[in-house]
Amino acid sequence: MRTRTLLTAALLTAFTASAALAQQPRHLFFRITAGPAVHAPISGRLLIFIAKGAGAKQISINEFDPNATWVAAREVHDLAPGATIDIDTDHIAYPRPFSDLAPGNYQVQAVLDVHHTYNYSALTPGDLISPVLTLTQWSPGQGPEPELALDTTVPPRAPHKLTPAQQTDATHLRLAEFQSPILTRFWGRPIYIKAWVVLPPGYSKHPKRHYPTVYWTHGFGGTLLGCKYFGMMVYQRMAAGKMPPLLWVMLDEHFPTGTHEFANSVNNGPWGTALTTEYIPFIESHYRAIPHARDRYLNGHSSGGWATLQLQINYPKVFGGTWSTSPDPSDFHNFTGPNLYAPHANVYTQPDGQPYPLVRMHGKVIATFEQFAKLEQVLGPYGGQMASFDWVFSPRGPNGKPEPMFDRTTGNVNPQVVAYWRTHYDLAHILKTTWPQRGPYLRGKIHLYVGTADTFYLNESARLLDAVLTKLHANAHFDFRKGRTHMNLYSLHGDHLALIDTIAAQMYLTAYPQAKKWKPLANVQFP
Repeated sequence: MRTRTLLTAALLTAFTASAALAQQPRHLFFRITAGPAVHAPISGRLLIFIAKGAGAKQISINEFDPNATWVAAREVHDLAPGATIDIDTDHIAYPRPFSDLAPGNYQVQAVLDVHHTYNYSALTPGDLISPVLTLTQWSPGQGPEPELALDTTVPPRAPHKLTPAQQTDATHLRLAEFQSPILTRFWGRPIYIKAWVVLPPGYSKHPKRHYPTVYWTHGFGGTLLGCKYFGMMVYQRMAAGKMPPLLWVMLDEHFPTGTHEFANSVNNGPWGTALTTEYIPFIESHYRAIPHARDRYLNGHSSGGWATLQLQINYPKVFGGTWSTSPDPSDFHNFTGPNLYAPHANVYTQPDGQPYPLVRMHGKVIATFEQFAKLEQVLGPYGGQMASFDWVFSPRGPNGKPEPMFDRTTGNVNPQVVAYWRTHYDLAHILKTTWPQRGPYLRGKIHLYVGTADTFYLNESARLLDAVLTKLHANAHFDFRKGRTHMNLYSLHGDHLALIDTIAAQMYLTAYPQAKKWKPLANVQFP
């Protein structure tokens, strides 16, 4: 009996010691040197990427395979030329500390995100990178720490070479930049609203003709350059007779904080007010746009879909209709899955304990809400999709930054912040509570397209909005395209932009109801 007691005590002591050892913080350091590309002290977010394999020229993040590349981070201030810094890859890391990596063959690269833009744009000109280092039969903590040198500066992007046809199309686009007095006062520095204006075929030959105008904006990740390229495609389709002649204004909504979505925000500034009271008058004074609400239309996809939906709802007397596709959540009872209004709401874990999915492809979940949010947090608490929502929707906190809607560690929702979101940005709630004032100017103006298999589950929130508008007798037009995703919503018979033709035809017929030529296209059915 005494022997058994001693043995039990010994085993318990050993187990306790082992558990204590396991709980001790680990520190796996990688050494980074400011190589020859660094000519003066430099700051930014230092990122270490590591992935299995060998032979890659560059290592990057794939949001559709979030665990394929692991990343560690550290903020760096005034790193001097030739200086060396150690980064603890177990401290701020995704998906887990690097010490958890299994032994094997890896490739690793360091990036200094100088402008804190990696979350939105990945590598950008001016960032510093190291060569990709191959680690053969590497085991974390065994042998010398890996050493990397930041020896290359990402160069300015070379202009894309245009085909002769694209060069011709580009001559029909005009860059329209306007310094906004309202936004400049808010930020205390010059802030511009920018867009590429697409002139319809025949614009120069018919100097007395004025046109209905489409205000289009991109989704998350878009840029002014992307606006130009999409604008060229729009012109091509008009020139080919696939779309009616409209004046298109391809608005850039990207900002250091993510996408401002042309919403009035205590964090980003009054973008909606600036657009409607400053920029649209600017456009109409420089281009032959018909200066009436019935001839101003809106179109955008994803975050651009939400932007255009909120613009129509918040400025019903300014615009004559929105055709919003796959918009970000418009009813926060389903914020890509989580119900933000549920008691003890959590965006990471469902009531049954299962993780909330966020990204799906071919019916398979490939990323969860938690994975997406935690990866974004390591890459930097700025410019990512989740942070972008906070910058648009949240109240400003005591530190001058937006209050986060949820805790990035636990996923727990902050009900006070959600209450603010509901009052100011839950579009379904706004419609329900202000319909007597807005309704007369909104009836028949809301058109929404979304796939039933949307990649980010945005169809569920759209169904809730549809139910609200149906109850309000809003004469809204919702098209839930069976089996379509976020990526192939516009496709028909091999044409990946076919839906834009139908939308443009519907806009044209709103302006000119007797234009028989475009009626068949406006009624195209998408299987």
